[in-house]
Amino acid sequence: MNQKVKQPLTYAASGVDIDAGNRAVELIKKSVKSTHRPGVMADIGGFGGLFALDTAKYKEPVLVSATDGVGTKLRIAHLLDKHDTIGIDAVAMCVNDILVQGAEPLFFLDYLAVGKLSPERVAEIVEGIAAGCRQAGCALIGGETAEMPGFYGPEEYDIAGFAVGIADKSRLIDGSRVKAGDVLIGLPSSGLHSNGYSLVRKALFEVAGYDLDTRLPDLKGTIGEEILEPTRIYVKAVQPLLDKYDLKAMAHVTGGGITENIPRVLPQGHMAVVDRSAWQLPAIFNYVQRAGAIATEEMLRTFNMGIGFVLVVSPEEADAVMADLAAGGEAAAIIGEVVAGEKKVEYKGEGVK
Repeated sequence: MNQKVKQPLTYAASGVDIDAGNRAVELIKKSVKSTHRPGVMADIGGFGGLFALDTAKYKEPVLVSATDGVGTKLRIAHLLDKHDTIGIDAVAMCVNDILVQGAEPLFFLDYLAVGKLSPERVAEIVEGIAAGCRQAGCALIGGETAEMPGFYGPEEYDIAGFAVGIADKSRLIDGSRVKAGDVLIGLPSSGLHSNGYSLVRKALFEVAGYDLDTRLPDLKGTIGEEILEPTRIYVKAVQPLLDKYDLKAMAHVTGGGITENIPRVLPQGHMAVVDRSAWQLPAIFNYVQRAGAIATEEMLRTFNMGIGFVLVVSPEEADAVMADLAAGGEAAAIIGEVVAGEKKVEYKGEGVK
């Protein structure tokens, strides 16, 4: 073993730059500050984020938590070298899950692992996280940036998030009161959101031969721009309804699509009948399906197919809920109903092909 060292080793020489990490913290402080809300007790830089609960507002407070990442959608951000929206996806995947329980998102923390720390890129990513937090009304109170040379390539990174929300115990929504005759209201997605990207990339790029700059009819921009569109955050559209209506259940339509996610909030002995003709299928799903010759059943259990969030309400309140959503600019649609039967989704009607 050669024990001669020509010059002393440093952490930076091994690939981890502490000074770059400190510079990144300075660059993100403004973005983080922009998310602060009542309850935040400290700025970033400490060993833990502090948040004080409003015990006057909640009689029996229950904390609701969620964690998630954005999957292989990150590959699209890497290829486009566009990193200011992927953080919105990370926030959305967590806060939408919290919202399903009837909870108000309070705060968010992120985990960012990079091959080589670029303070400017970290700042770009964190600004996306902060934008998502602002949309959700929650505070970004902490996070971790880990530089991991030899594990990730110099330009590679991964991101995950963790969110905490709050609800009164008596107002938690778990779907237990859903019954036959209840109405399903669907809120539109912004596109693919953050699920099924391994299949999307294989169908569009490997099979069809498209590239990120390809422009196709009915898409707002290039394929790259279309599939990097951030996941919608539904908090501000749905939270006002919680105080006015008896929302019996909600579903965030993520991996598994409508097929797998609605049954998660149905009691035993209840089935959701979904009318596929009730909403317009966004064009990107048609392109993915045709490119990969993907069966409709597979599409429905992989993608959101244009519906990103579902409310279950009584038939007596359905019209009023729809009117409130419309007044807020939400293009919601009644997409089906609950009936007695096996706990699953059954489809009727034909979607746009």
